[in-house]
Amino acid sequence: MKNLSVFCGASAGNKEIYKLKAEELGRKMVEKNIDLVFGGGKVGMMGFIADEVLKNSGKAIGVIPHFLSSKEIEHSGCTKIIRTETMHERKMEIFKISEGAIAMPGGYGTFDEVFEMLTWAQLGLHKYPIGFLNVNSYFDHLYKMLQNMRDEGFLKQENLDMIIIEEDVDTLIYKMENYIAPDVPKWIKQDEI
Repeated sequence: MKNLSVFCGASAGNKEIYKLKAEELGRKMVEKNIDLVFGGGKVGMMGFIADEVLKNSGKAIGVIPHFLSSKEIEHSGCTKIIRTETMHERKMEIFKISEGAIAMPGGYGTFDEVFEMLTWAQLGLHKYPIGFLNVNSYFDHLYKMLQNMRDEGFLKQENLDMIIIEEDVDTLIYKMENYIAPDVPKWIKQDEI
């Protein structure tokens, strides 16, 4: 992976562990020569990871809509800033320049971005790894909900298996680097291939 998108909050959360894990992920990405692609803001989790990447001589590519430039306070230190007109364009631009995605703790926007990437993977539109850095057990309830979706017949096991969820940064990156996507998209039956 050369470029990895990280979806995370413009808020910092209320525990120091969120900041520390964002910084750790930023350092590990630089160590592995992986460029950060992110929402382009300098506040909250976005700011923590971008600052750490840049402090360690890595590359941070910010993608931000014009209207959020002042609200999320655009990160002026980015290696490159791409400005879009809409949120939809932002997500598409992030997707186009990334080779995988990690979700860290965040709010609605984080979930919107990572679930769109998961939906596209389920439909066979890409084969990128999608990871969840489960800081402070943040995604435990979400994963239980996804298992419930499977148990109730709304999600296939192979689509649940597309999610890589780990608490340890090194383990998450290792699994993402070695990820093999399912061969068969959701809407195609094996005998139709």
